[in-house]
Amino acid sequence: MAQNTSNGEHQITTKPPPLPSPLRFSKFFQSNMRILVTGGAGFIGSHLVDKLMENEKNEVIVADNYFTGSKDNLRKWIGHPRFELIRHDVTEPLLVEVDQIYHLACPASPIFYKYNPVKTIKTNVIGTLNMLGLAKRVGARILLTSTSEVYGDPLVHPQPESYWGNVNPIGVRSCYDEGKRVAETLMFDYHRQHGIQIRIARIFNTYGPRMNIDDGRVVSNFIAQALRGEPLTVQLPGTQTRSFCYVSDMVDGLIRLMEGEHTGPINIGNPGEFTMLELAETVKELINSEVEIKKVDNTPDDPRQRKPDITKATELLGWEPKVKLRDGLPLMEEDFRQRLGVAKKN
Repeated sequence: MAQNTSNGEHQITTKPPPLPSPLRFSKFFQSNMRILVTGGAGFIGSHLVDKLMENEKNEVIVADNYFTGSKDNLRKWIGHPRFELIRHDVTEPLLVEVDQIYHLACPASPIFYKYNPVKTIKTNVIGTLNMLGLAKRVGARILLTSTSEVYGDPLVHPQPESYWGNVNPIGVRSCYDEGKRVAETLMFDYHRQHGIQIRIARIFNTYGPRMNIDDGRVVSNFIAQALRGEPLTVQLPGTQTRSFCYVSDMVDGLIRLMEGEHTGPINIGNPGEFTMLELAETVKELINSEVEIKKVDNTPDDPRQRKPDITKATELLGWEPKVKLRDGLPLMEEDFRQRLGVAKKN
């Protein structure tokens, strides 16, 4: 069976995919789709669960160790008959009967992955191996949320999926960048060797409600600082760029990729590009015009520019982001106000 990958080469799978549960082939009884979401108590994971639970034919199992996720993000589903929550670390094997696996588990912000780099690389490598082993055993399709970090500090702009990246293998961010690169390798090796149905999404900067307030990512930092009346700290030089995708758009892209026929990797992100100074000015204008903007030292290996080429997502998945930054930021502000207990001034 030949499969076309994003690099334009034909990948040969040596085996047909493993068969799913016999329940799938029942003539008289249509069983629900059983979906495992690892990292489902996290920021993107919990929004994905919300969307999956809207479909009455889905049963959702979340596995999360709460290293960066929170049970609070899933509170509306706890006790629901189609929902199950397991406290589980993906670096340990998990035995469950499922049809699809969304593998999101991994600390995704520099503060957390630098705090425990060994845990981060174990999650990426051993965690992905465990989930692929599960997919092989039960015949499930598996989607990995990889990252724009696989492109490192890119020398190509914007970044297409065919770009191999420019990554420091021994830097403080490498546990995440190289961990995700190895996870992608494992996905394709299982696909070629065992016929596993795989999907790889390379997700770019995402923002929205339920982000950790002090997680070190720039949008949550700026909004929290603006609400507290603190200076917005822009890392030098301030001209480095990022592209920000609202979480509802991201979830839509992930589901389209899982349901479609393309292995990926496929970039999912918003190509609207902003410098850090522009983002700070926008947050200041929308949330608190009285705060000052202060420049601070940068962290090592911080990419100078980041912008997805989403041609593949548009052509193959019919996906493009709908929510503009100026519309998404106030939705996130409202969520942060509630959590920080900061009332809006009239």
